[in-house]
Amino acid sequence: MFAGKKVLVTGAAGFIGSHLVEVLLQRGANVTAMVRYNSASSIGNLDFLPSELRGNLTVLAGNLEDSDFVLRAMEDQTIVFHLAALIAIPYSYVAPRSYVRTNVEGTLNVLEAARRLKTQRVVHTSTSEVYGTALRTPIDEDHPLQGQSPYSASKIGADKIAESYYRSFDLPVVTLRPFNTFGPRQSARAFIPTIISQALEREAVHLGSLTPRRDMTFVTDTVEGFILAGTTENVEGETINLGTGETHSIGDFAHRILRLMGVDKPIVHDAMRDRPSKSEVLNLVSDNAKADRLMKWRPTTSLDDGLRRTIEFVSAHRELYAPATYTV
Repeated sequence: MFAGKKVLVTGAAGFIGSHLVEVLLQRGANVTAMVRYNSASSIGNLDFLPSELRGNLTVLAGNLEDSDFVLRAMEDQTIVFHLAALIAIPYSYVAPRSYVRTNVEGTLNVLEAARRLKTQRVVHTSTSEVYGTALRTPIDEDHPLQGQSPYSASKIGADKIAESYYRSFDLPVVTLRPFNTFGPRQSARAFIPTIISQALEREAVHLGSLTPRRDMTFVTDTVEGFILAGTTENVEGETINLGTGETHSIGDFAHRILRLMGVDKPIVHDAMRDRPSKSEVLNLVSDNAKADRLMKWRPTTSLDDGLRRTIEFVSAHRELYAPATYTV
């Protein structure tokens, strides 16, 4: 369905974005990968793409907050997958205004450009963090939204702007709400590669609170959800969860990873890594029935298989991680 189509991916240098670009190229799309401009000309995780796929790839460096740049980038694009965002929750406590500029204003720039250019489909990326600590489980798309961090508040704002553009201008936008995603190429900002890299290098594994529960989806399954959101008919205006419906505590994940690695090391609580108590999201578990009903999406990768593949990646790329440093 993507053969020969012009597709733009914002946030293409990131973890999920680079995997999405790879699958789109495999399926024949002509992909423009939007990355944030930097003086080192770094293309982030796009460096991991096989060389044989790069013939139909254009890398475009710029700034999502520049509406003129976004408009030019989106010209002649059939589908836009909008993944670019500031996502680190701890850093949102330090620089909340930058989250509004990137996540809210940047999303507005994408939506307004799509309205002007009559883009056929925009897939907007939300996050399960907008739900906050579960008031009921599993969490469906009608669960109340709770801004428990500046990051989640900025994503709520972006989601509501996307909703308003569908309702006000009939913009063909679909909002995907992935629960936590993990896999190869993920940075040490996330807890799974943090656990793995520390287990490889340190005498003990240092983590923040061990009790919050998370619903973890392997990256290939999340990417397939994006692919379906870009092609499934009659899903415009919908918000759709992507998650497994299974949840485990951070501590459980740590013990599971150590077992899979064959490592016996203590797990140490490091209070410096804790979120403020009212900001911590204690329980996330998805209701993915809507994704199944509308798009026939179901996760297929088992937790242990996904963890093994992530362990293999981190083990092979130790230079990407600084296990002695708390990555904000």
